[in-house]
Amino acid sequence: MVKLLYCGSSSACFELDNTSPFYAPAAYTVLLDGESRLVGENNVFSLFGLAPDRSYALTVRYAGGEEDELTFRTRTETCCVSVMDFGAAGDGVREDTGAIQAAINFLPEGGRLLFPAGTYLSLPLSLRSHITLEFAAGAVLLGSTDRARYPIIRGAAADPAGEGELPLAGFEGLEKDCYQSLLQGSYAEDVTVVGPGRIDGNGQNGDWWQDFESFPAARPRVIFLNRCRDVMLHGVTVANGPSWHVHPFYCENVQVLNCAVTAPKDSPNTDAVNPESCDRVQIIGCRFSVGDDCIAIKAGKIELARKYKTPADRHTIRNCLMEFGHGAVTLGSELAAGIRRLAVTQCYFRATDRGLRIKSRRGRGKDSVIDDVVFDNIRMDRVLTPIVINLWYNCCDPDRYSEYVWSREKLPVDDRTPRMGRFTFRNMECTGAEVAACYIDGLTESPIEEVDLENFSVTFAEDARPAVPAMQNFAQERCRLGLYLDNVRLIRLKNVTVRGAVGGGLAADHFEHIEKDGFTEL
Repeated sequence: MVKLLYCGSSSACFELDNTSPFYAPAAYTVLLDGESRLVGENNVFSLFGLAPDRSYALTVRYAGGEEDELTFRTRTETCCVSVMDFGAAGDGVREDTGAIQAAINFLPEGGRLLFPAGTYLSLPLSLRSHITLEFAAGAVLLGSTDRARYPIIRGAAADPAGEGELPLAGFEGLEKDCYQSLLQGSYAEDVTVVGPGRIDGNGQNGDWWQDFESFPAARPRVIFLNRCRDVMLHGVTVANGPSWHVHPFYCENVQVLNCAVTAPKDSPNTDAVNPESCDRVQIIGCRFSVGDDCIAIKAGKIELARKYKTPADRHTIRNCLMEFGHGAVTLGSELAAGIRRLAVTQCYFRATDRGLRIKSRRGRGKDSVIDDVVFDNIRMDRVLTPIVINLWYNCCDPDRYSEYVWSREKLPVDDRTPRMGRFTFRNMECTGAEVAACYIDGLTESPIEEVDLENFSVTFAEDARPAVPAMQNFAQERCRLGLYLDNVRLIRLKNVTVRGAVGGGLAADHFEHIEKDGFTEL
């Protein structure tokens, strides 16, 4: 069965209903009004170049001759104008910032701004509510490398007429001054960015990846959304970010559908999509290959958690492909307001350092509760460590090397102590692992409540090389370590197989109860 995920005025996104992670079981042909439009191999596909306010008949024809059909109607729009009509050159040499921003400013609500094929060199741009930006095939929005001309946005602006302040920018779990991002929206709603084109931060050609810790403000993202709602990113490729690529910050109802995010695998902190303290985020049918985490779900450091008390809630990640990067799907480490109701399903991880990665530490606070999290139907190939839960994370904080962070003594539980609830990992096949089958290391004074592994299979590569499974002080390299669990109250293993581990398939310590219903070491 085929279902409609999104339909705009000029594009639509569809998903095949099956159980195969990311890739469809076999190639298929998509017909629109009887005419062949594409041959697909992924579970999620898109159509572009559609006419507004028109009905279409879609047919998906499978290899065996079976067909699925549906009809859909594109949305109406008030107008569509080309950015070229506002004076954009699109030659990649002349700067188009003024022309593009003028077009955005004057576009009527419900209008669509079209970027035809070409390269549009630009400084940061500000988004508005109720508009669509469409990047046609061959269109590239290219970030300028002139850092001196990027505005610096305050983390929060004080109200001169009162005692309040207006939150404007943030990075790595704090409100802080940031260079304005290439596409930046604040307090906007009904914002749509679509098309098969490309939004390129051009990070490799500037100085964004060099000595950035000495900059007067945090590096920009390619797309930064501050307290926006009803945001749609569909089909676009986002690339070469100065730092993170897509960063929704305290947003509601964000959808990222059938997009690609790419950066060199050695580029610094170029996470693909990092929703922070957001409600209702869907990331479906996307392809990620970056230099850091592919998806990192965040909820701020303790200062933001105390100030706004906004957890990450109701997130769905499905039918995505993650390649390279430190982690495929990561929770944290900035998660002080908590993460709840997360489902990661039907995904394919390939050649990432870690697969499913949860990272936190003392100091994230009592509201840093992770619960109701399910990871299901996931295929991993050549992922060094498929599962990591690390409560001793030692990055991104000034006190990262302090005894408070690394001490294995049972410290008092106080308002700085995080809590980890129940984690369910099921229906996972992992081949070519090297470092550990899973590495789960809870806090001494606040053990993880429960870890369930069900229908979980790990096979180690014969030529595996040692590496550190988790980023923590005094970390030891491991190689072909089986299931390692420390400070977990309840461990449930059901139909679990570990092949090729050295020193045994299971090492568990400081637990209250362990249940085994089919555990095999080969």
